[in-house]
Amino acid sequence: MTTSANHNPTASIASNNHAALAASPRVKLSRRRIRIDHPDPRAGARLLADALGAVDRDALDGLLKQLVKASVIGQEPDEANLAFMISMMKSIGPRDSIEAMLAAQMVCVHVAAMRSAFRLACTDDIAQQESLTRALGRLVRIYPAQIEALSRYRDNGERKITVQNLSVQDGGSAFVGNVTQHASVIVSEPGFAKATMDAGPIQAAKAGEGYRRPIDAEQAATA
Repeated sequence: MTTSANHNPTASIASNNHAALAASPRVKLSRRRIRIDHPDPRAGARLLADALGAVDRDALDGLLKQLVKASVIGQEPDEANLAFMISMMKSIGPRDSIEAMLAAQMVCVHVAAMRSAFRLACTDDIAQQESLTRALGRLVRIYPAQIEALSRYRDNGERKITVQNLSVQDGGSAFVGNVTQHASVIVSEPGFAKATMDAGPIQAAKAGEGYRRPIDAEQAATA
């Protein structure tokens, strides 16, 4: 049997709630203290917590402090870098604590990868180039894994696969329709018939579309 599958792990990553993102306040650093830029501090904290997926003020403060430490450039927190990281977290749109922590890790890994790339471009030392190349390679491999982890968590651990081509050999059989597989158990949705082919391929581009049996010359003539 030959199948071709499409995986789209990033389909549900970005948040589409642009109004909520625009309403959430910015974060500024004042004498190494975190300040939420909003006329009403409590309302601003609630808006920012909703945007970052923090369940309460303690979770929000913890996330912001960790992001401040990760934003450091030259041993000092960088407000522009922090604003970028928070903006990226908002665009991911975490919906609970697990997604909030994973989104924070994603933006930190991205920032670390960009720093490694910058240092790699600025050094002529062979040993440093090799070390930075290895570090950059590990970081850029981690990021897609984080994206897939977030996507699978949002899909309750299910991986969506679309079968475009299906071939059945002589004496073989296939279910045509929507099929859900868990471990060694295969469940076919009611209403779909089992198609058994003596020879030739089955073409089922879309679920529920059925199959088309090749027509030989005699059938074509009588038709």
